[in-house]
Order: sequence, then structure tokens, then C-alpha cells
Amino acid sequence: METTRHFTATVYVVNDGAAALHYHPKLEIHIPPGGHVDRDELPHEAGLRETREETGLEPTLLDDTDPVGAPAGETLPTPREQLLYDIDADGDGIYHQHVDHVYFATVPSREIDPDPGEAGVEAWEWYDRDDLRESHIDADTRALARRAIDTAENA
Repeated sequence: METTRHFTATVYVVNDGAAALHYHPKLEIHIPPGGHVDRDELPHEAGLRETREETGLEPTLLDDTDPVGAPAGETLPTPREQLLYDIDADGDGIYHQHVDHVYFATVPSREIDPDPGEAGVEAWEWYDRDDLRESHIDADTRALARRAIDTAENA
């Protein structure tokens, strides 16, 4: 059987030593902003758009990709991670996959103001390194959020 794959982008946003995560009721986990890459988007563009929609904040991508100087091309930001997830969207045991491009960014404030239809401001929390030790946050999310905080502080 053929596997359906969707390209997604996730952005760990950092402000003053903390990363923003929201509770996703369908998945029952805490996650950063992100979502599907639209047909006309590049992965980093999708991540930035999703961050703006979900948080109302203007992210600045933390990108240290060295351009190769391709005369007929453009160097794109390199994701910090690329992860493959099996997704059971309806709980019926039929899966598709998400190919997730993970980026880090900084934001100018912690004033979350989501677009209508997105998770409300009450779903969001800022987690510093100590908060990220909490067991209710998945290990991969904790590790990537800590890396994003470290990257922002060293940028």
C-alpha cells in the first residue's frame, strides 16, 4: 500500500530564555507552532506563517546556513531537525506520515494574540529550562525547546 506523506513545518519560538508551547487537545500533548506546508510555500515560509497565525508574533528565523553561491539557485534555511511522524488522524488505525521540518526563531515579546480559529491565548505557556523538566511535555519537545533556547542565547 502507498504511504501518503504531508510536509509540515514547526518553529520553536524563543523570547527571553523561554519557548512557547501550546496544548493540542486532539493530540493531547504540548507542541510549538506549526502546520502543513501549502502548495505554494517553502517549508521555512510555512513555519513562519503558522507561527504568525497561531501566536500573532513576528518570528525571526535563527538560520546559520552557509550559502553555496549557486548561480541558478538559492540557499534555503536548513531545518534544525527533520522528523518523520506516523499520524492516525481519525483514531481508526489508518495512518499517513508528516515529514516535519523543525526551525528555531526568536520573537520580540510574549504577547500571544492568535488569529481567530486558532488555539486561544489560554492554551499557550512559556517554558524556561526549569519548566521543561516537567514530565507532561514529551521528551523530544523538551529537548528541541532547550536547543532552541540555547541557540537563541548564542545567536
